[in-house]
Amino acid sequence: MAKENTVPETNAENTSVDAACATNLLDADPEFRRLFNVRKVQKSRKPSFHKQGQHKFKRLSTSWRRPRGNQSKQRAGFYGKGALVTVGYGSPALIKGLHPSGFDEVIVNNVDELSLVDPEFEAVRIAGGVGGKKKAVIVAKAAEFGIKVLNPGKGEV
Repeated sequence: MAKENTVPETNAENTSVDAACATNLLDADPEFRRLFNVRKVQKSRKPSFHKQGQHKFKRLSTSWRRPRGNQSKQRAGFYGKGALVTVGYGSPALIKGLHPSGFDEVIVNNVDELSLVDPEFEAVRIAGGVGGKKKAVIVAKAAEFGIKVLNPGKGEV
């Protein structure tokens, strides 16, 4: 009886996908959808990795650096001294690096680079150094080509 109850639960998990994650690729491949749900759960359980001793000194940033000291408690894996970055915290290989919408991100600096983008699998992120006028032109051309823009902004100024 327990096995009969688990089958509907897995189907319910597959249907409860965020609206932001609903793309053609995710709808077409149930394995992709399952892996996105796995990544979502893994990221929620992943600790925040900080540099050893960053809470003691203002001059230390929180960005991760591996502890290398011989007597380092964090390097030795003592409980309560902070987690170490290890292989087990990684995302599944098929969806590693993908945007939560299911697209692969491509950074674009001008309109000419839009011709290299495959709209079925790739989405565009406009580079930070691009101004407002050029950004509006890129967004308009991307809409014409049917390409998703991840950071469209507020539109034309």
